[in-house]
Amino acid sequence: MKHLDAVLAHIDANIDASLERLFAFLRIPSISTDLAYQAECRVAAEYVAADLRSIGFSASLRETAGHPVVLAKAGNGAAPRVLFYGHYDVQPVDPLDLWETPPFAPRLAALPDGRKAIVARGACDDKGQVMTFVEACRAWKAVTGSLPVSVTVLIEGEEECGSKSLPAWVSENAPELAANLALVCDTGMWDAQTPAITTSLRGLVYEEVKITAADRDLHSGLFGGAAQNPIRVLTKILGGIHADDGRITIPGFYDGVEDLPADVLRQWRALNFTPESFLKPMGLSVPAGETDRLLIEQVFSRPTCDVNGIWGGYMGQGSKTVIPSEASAKISFRLVKGQDPAKIRDAFRAYVRARLPADCKAEFLDHTAAPAVGLPWDQPQLAATRGALAQEWGRDALLIGCGASIPIVADLKRLLDMDTLLVGFGLDDDRVHSPNEKYDLTSFHKGMRSWARILAALAA
Repeated sequence: MKHLDAVLAHIDANIDASLERLFAFLRIPSISTDLAYQAECRVAAEYVAADLRSIGFSASLRETAGHPVVLAKAGNGAAPRVLFYGHYDVQPVDPLDLWETPPFAPRLAALPDGRKAIVARGACDDKGQVMTFVEACRAWKAVTGSLPVSVTVLIEGEEECGSKSLPAWVSENAPELAANLALVCDTGMWDAQTPAITTSLRGLVYEEVKITAADRDLHSGLFGGAAQNPIRVLTKILGGIHADDGRITIPGFYDGVEDLPADVLRQWRALNFTPESFLKPMGLSVPAGETDRLLIEQVFSRPTCDVNGIWGGYMGQGSKTVIPSEASAKISFRLVKGQDPAKIRDAFRAYVRARLPADCKAEFLDHTAAPAVGLPWDQPQLAATRGALAQEWGRDALLIGCGASIPIVADLKRLLDMDTLLVGFGLDDDRVHSPNEKYDLTSFHKGMRSWARILAALAA
């Protein structure tokens, strides 16, 4: 695209000024989970809004039930419009004594392997990543006076405490957020040399079940063998959810689940994602998922069921010989595209009820439910973005899944019917949420260049 080389050259020539702006942002202790930093969160929001106004965006703080969001707009109304999402809030810094330098005194450090990195709380999550996009917009504005596409920027201040206020705000302000595509820079690369696009996020159903039998705890000597034991009932039911081959036995669980496209599966197979590299550092050695699936499929693209907690009976010191009257468990299901959270919840409850013996009843508590999201594999914007990243990094960008959930992505799809491209430049060793958080200088520099290329590619 015309002017792209000049934009990239401008980024290279002005990286020191870009770092200065990022460092000013990083000095603001915008810890959203601590009310003591409420004023600092607003300062961070004002910093973002002022910086965007300085490059021609119309930007303002918009109030929510919690910390304010920043909403900004720029660009040619006739061009495709993208919505860029990020967050200005950061995690608490505890334990403070493990930081080598103060967490809100950003510095450029040399790593043992020779890399340079920006060290500060928020360096990667998410201030450094947000600024890669802002700086790319700044370069386009400086060189051409405009942006290749129209851009709406939405930067929130509660991501680190669950984005509690955002869904309602998005719903109330949906017309202002209309766009062809959302962009998020809050993810990572495959490794330090290989860019990645996260094309899917697993959804979540989180259930709590309580099984009750007798109306009180019973003496196991007097009633053992005759009275029903809820712990035995519960563990038998939960133990039957997984077959010996790792598949989940709940009827209808796999309805709507599709296999990966063959070319993506070939790409993943070549990544050498092994138990030795993934499980061994945690003291494990054998994958526990579906035996006919690659380990990388088990983590990124297959649905799961896990018992996250189980309790009942006497759990104090010493012994107490009782048959408990009740037993409980918390169970989470990670879902993939095509699965309906409500149907999965109902299927699980039906599975439990169908296996209850006489004298037992089950009660359920629904903690949360969110659908999985996934980009269409043949989406043209996905191909354009992948090509732009390959031009910058000199190798193909991998299309990967994420086993976790990012609520805003599901909210954008649910509330605005908008697909999201997740392109980030974080690395596994960035110590996100930990002391001495960092962001590689190369991630910052080439992240800016990557977004400059992506904006050009989306315009084309």
